[in-house]
Amino acid sequence: MPNEAANQEQDFLIDLLRATYQNQEVYPILQHNLSKLNDDLALKLRKWVSDRFAKEPAIAINLARVIIKLSTIIQEFEQGNIASNLEIAIAGYETVLQVCTREAFPKECDIVQQALVTAYQQRQYILSRTIGELREQTVQTQSQINTLTEQLQEELQQAKLQVNDLTTTITELKQETSSSESVPEITSLIAELKELKQRQIRVEQFTSTAHTSPNIGQFNTAIFYDIENLTMGRSNPNLNFSLKQIQTNLENTNLVNKIAIQCAYADWSDSRLRLLKNEIQELGIEAIQIFDYSHKRNAADMQLAIDVMELAQSRPTLQVFVIVSGDGAFAALAKKLHEYGKTVIGCAYEGQINRILKSVCDRFIPIPAPQVKIVDIPTNEVISESSLNDDILVVTKKALEELKQNIEQLSQLKQGGIPISQIHKILREKIPAFDQKREKHVEKLTTFLKKIIEGTNICLSIENNKLILRETLTIGYNGSSNKTLNSDSSYLMTKVLTTNSVNQS
Repeated sequence: MPNEAANQEQDFLIDLLRATYQNQEVYPILQHNLSKLNDDLALKLRKWVSDRFAKEPAIAINLARVIIKLSTIIQEFEQGNIASNLEIAIAGYETVLQVCTREAFPKECDIVQQALVTAYQQRQYILSRTIGELREQTVQTQSQINTLTEQLQEELQQAKLQVNDLTTTITELKQETSSSESVPEITSLIAELKELKQRQIRVEQFTSTAHTSPNIGQFNTAIFYDIENLTMGRSNPNLNFSLKQIQTNLENTNLVNKIAIQCAYADWSDSRLRLLKNEIQELGIEAIQIFDYSHKRNAADMQLAIDVMELAQSRPTLQVFVIVSGDGAFAALAKKLHEYGKTVIGCAYEGQINRILKSVCDRFIPIPAPQVKIVDIPTNEVISESSLNDDILVVTKKALEELKQNIEQLSQLKQGGIPISQIHKILREKIPAFDQKREKHVEKLTTFLKKIIEGTNICLSIENNKLILRETLTIGYNGSSNKTLNSDSSYLMTKVLTTNSVNQS
């Protein structure tokens, strides 16, 4: 049965994509399948699209455009569960960003990012409204508990009075008579007395539970991870840390009862952060996407601070706020949380936390500093300038070959090429002191790259100054090339959006 349900969901997803691709009416399909518009469909969409991007890179951008259109339709669909519709649309937008990078497809990238901003704002509104409703329900529930407690206390008082009356009556009967005729009446009274005592015990237990249960096992902690601070920047991110260990250390403190909320702020479209995604999903951490339009470092910090203050005001049960960052800008946030009566825990690398932030935190939990790998070089080994030049040739050639192993970069090589400026940036990130080593060999970058790609299937396009696959360049010079590529892409899209193809996958 689970497999049958999963197949039905996948068939439904394919029907939606096919109808969108063929410009058919999608709303009737959605109206007849409201129960399938749920969070499971959002997960299914993410997995299916990621698999297709990997297996069919030639149609990735066309498929991405179909998904953008479908996500927009579902985002605007007002029937069913609005929150689930929004999560499905967000899943589509975020998955499309695997292909629609700003360098390769700036127009599509801008459309997706703008749509995501609107979707995130809608989700925040829904969450705020839900929080307000929960707070109102909590107040009503507490009022009912208080009313019931008062009633039980009155009943308990009455039970005590009845017990006292019966005890007095039994004592008087024992003193007044010793005849056997009075024994049944006394026995009945004793039984009634025992029943009343048991009832009294039950009422006392229930009253005690009503007073203490709201505080038992309370989820009192929220954790906020500044991923850029943990990775120690963007240019060469350090991923040698364990979020699981950080969480364990926090749970071992006597301040943390249960963790209610965990948020990690970063530009998750950065492919280098993929190694962290499995861990944050396993730990139940919500990945907050930050689109840093201004390319400044404080975008994630600002969003983190806004979310913290909103939760501090709307969630009275959250008493402990954990800031996993050494950035001194959060010192003011910690002081403001103290004004709201909250406890603040700081967590950062021991030698890299701002001293003011550390001083205002109620407790500081250090993270082990990342280990730097040191390679021993024999003192008797002499490296000549020529060997350095040879090394930079080999390392650069290997880095260029690795471009074809990345789905996004391979798509660029096939569909128009990667600009030399982007290649230069990639090489500087992958190869330490790239420019200094390269300039010792040859001063001009394009001349250096021409030498590297000799004998490979990568070449330099003189028309647009981009690196491109030779097979793509050859097709480009053929008079019928564009028509051939478009028809092949259309054929592949049709093939992918068929039920048989999906079932085989």
